[in-house]
Amino acid sequence: MGFRFRRRIKIFPGITLNLSKSGVSTSVGVPGARMTFGNDKTSTTVGLPGSGISYTQISKDAPAPSAEPGVSILGPMLLIGLAFILLVIWLA
Repeated sequence: MGFRFRRRIKIFPGITLNLSKSGVSTSVGVPGARMTFGNDKTSTTVGLPGSGISYTQISKDAPAPSAEPGVSILGPMLLIGLAFILLVIWLA
């Protein structure tokens, strides 16, 4: 048997920081639906809370595009920030 380490830290309601031997990831969601980002992949899990039945889809993240002169990433970053703020307000 190998050594295993895993720790979950609740940041906000519905948002957790996951620490493990293999790296750090972040989970966002509500009971029955969760997305986890980290280690160059994204996993989406949906299920019936309390039943033990769930479905998980794992996808590899595409490498980040290199910033070219004159190309701004401000627009996508603002959308991600707005989505995060709306999620925190909705979960509060």
